[in-house]
Amino acid sequence: MNDTNIALKQEPPKKTPLYSQHASLNAKIVDFGGWQLPVNYGSQIDEHHAVRTKCGMFDVSHMTVSDISGPDTLAFLRKLLANDIDKATSKPGKALYSCMLNEQGGVIDDLIVYYINDQQCRLVTNASTNKKDMAWIKSHAANYDITFTERPELALIAVQGPEALDICGQVLPAKLAELTKSLSRFQGGFADHEFVGRTGYTGEDGIELIVSSTLANSLWSTFIDSGVQPCGLGARDTLRLEAGMALYGNDLDESHTPLESGLKWTLSLSGDRDFIGKSALSKSTSEKNLIGLVLQDRGVLRGHQQVFIGEQLIGEITSGTFSPSLEQSIGLARVNRMLKPGDKVDIAVRNKRLTAVVARYPFIKDGQSAN
Repeated sequence: MNDTNIALKQEPPKKTPLYSQHASLNAKIVDFGGWQLPVNYGSQIDEHHAVRTKCGMFDVSHMTVSDISGPDTLAFLRKLLANDIDKATSKPGKALYSCMLNEQGGVIDDLIVYYINDQQCRLVTNASTNKKDMAWIKSHAANYDITFTERPELALIAVQGPEALDICGQVLPAKLAELTKSLSRFQGGFADHEFVGRTGYTGEDGIELIVSSTLANSLWSTFIDSGVQPCGLGARDTLRLEAGMALYGNDLDESHTPLESGLKWTLSLSGDRDFIGKSALSKSTSEKNLIGLVLQDRGVLRGHQQVFIGEQLIGEITSGTFSPSLEQSIGLARVNRMLKPGDKVDIAVRNKRLTAVVARYPFIKDGQSAN
């Protein structure tokens, strides 16, 4: 038998523990990186504004949670991460944003690591990169005295918005409510086996719950009863782009370094710590960098649209969307030129050239335009 004629079986899309909740709310479900997830529950614009003005929640259970424990936990993370885990050791539960790089300095994934103690840390990595992330981490863990455990049984709910903390104080079980109240921004902690991180991907205050499937379903229903707006992938993308937050696969990938992706601030290049990719970064001569753009003409910025100054091609859009908060189209672009806010560029949209202005990002801060 010629095995080239055998059709490869595709894995069926995975469902999060909250899938039945989305179905009962008549959410529009799409296949997102092999997961069945809601893109919206009706109006994506309304969901976006709910997070900016009140409170919304997202099922992000497709994200990968894993735990590292053992005597070499910190030594391993000093090698694995481009940011320095020692920055987080000043306070139990402190979170650190970092990229995980290949030897060439390209971004394998971006992630959040929570420092629990010197022998325990928790990682949250992206869903689309799960297989390569797990393989990469395990291959480099072999020389360290650690235990690495993926936690696929856990569910994740992000509750975000200016009213999020007040609502969580009323809705969460007592121990989780008390824990949430005690957390500083970018800090997490355990209440028994359930976890809360005061983190998010929207630019608003709020929390991310990493909890058992049973508790997640109970809390989702209780939040709905309390008037919290369920939100889908559509609003998640417009919110994160307004907040100037990178999306892996768009603004970050293995072909570009953090220096070329607006993430120089996440690199700890000084000192003797030798992390994976450091040598390549120290030798980098690339002039590419990430800029923010606000479209001045009618239209919408989208990924891969080309950016010009005059007739000279200088780069392309990595992420673009219509901003419900600004009522303008915004985007991030990787260009080979140093530009400053206010500089104008042309964007090739179909057969036309549209004008965009370079802008600082985040585009929205504390619910207001940052430009």
